[in-house]
Amino acid sequence: MAVVLLTHPDCARHEMGAHHPESPARLQAVLGALEDARVLGHLREEEAPRASVEQLARVHHEVHIDFVHESAPESDYAWLDPDTSLNPGSLAASLRAAGAVARATDLVLQGGATRAFCAVRPPGHHATPDRAMGFCVFNNVAVGAAHALAHHGLERIAILDFDVHHGNGTEDMFRDDPRVMFCSTFQHPYYPFCGADSGNDHVINVPLPAMTGSQGFRAAVERHWMPALERFQPQLVFVSAGFDAHREDPLAYLQLEDEDYDWVTRRIVALAERHAGGRIVSTLEGGYNTASLSRSALEHVRALGG
Repeated sequence: MAVVLLTHPDCARHEMGAHHPESPARLQAVLGALEDARVLGHLREEEAPRASVEQLARVHHEVHIDFVHESAPESDYAWLDPDTSLNPGSLAASLRAAGAVARATDLVLQGGATRAFCAVRPPGHHATPDRAMGFCVFNNVAVGAAHALAHHGLERIAILDFDVHHGNGTEDMFRDDPRVMFCSTFQHPYYPFCGADSGNDHVINVPLPAMTGSQGFRAAVERHWMPALERFQPQLVFVSAGFDAHREDPLAYLQLEDEDYDWVTRRIVALAERHAGGRIVSTLEGGYNTASLSRSALEHVRALGG
């Protein structure tokens, strides 16, 4: 089982102020946990490249791509929305985060790896075609999915998002594209205050009330995600791996445990083995308590590697 880890030092140079929860410490915690548990030695590491304009433009409008480039400051911060800003290192980090998922897609589809985990930031699943929001600049997982469709000619792709916040940007990009099945569990009502009343045959949204724990989350995956995915039979599986539904996370109110991330990853691996040749590309989204984030990400990566 070949599992590749894609990351880059640029992703730790993006920061949005001393007290912003989406901090470089998140990435350091994940990589530190993998190293401490001696998992890194079982992964092939590769530096994340920068996404090209062509790759970004498959899911983002040109005006948004230009706006991000033009807003990148030489000093201090430039705010893109009330929650999301750029510092002098942010443009490079954002390009690496999106580029990591596109490169991971190439690796798993060309035989260089079976599975990939992109330890990158900023996260991406809130970024819409024309705006940054919710700590997200470019939609990393969407860039990878669109690359698989356009460059590799796949016909059925699944994006599975277990972040505590709804992946509104990802849904916006693929709502009208039946080649992509998007499955999302998320706390509702909660930021970004959408998703509960949307969906179709290939957009499977499962809103969860505050304080939902392991049993409710697992039931949602089994009852709603899995039957739809079995019918769809994806050729490649992407994961928006957010770990902020953990009970220790300060930004939300779901009650997942470390073991839930092992469980859901093993369910995803089994699905991929049945339909996608085992091929999975996962990318880091949320998770803002560094202790629970590091433990949960470790469970996820271990389960990816079998």
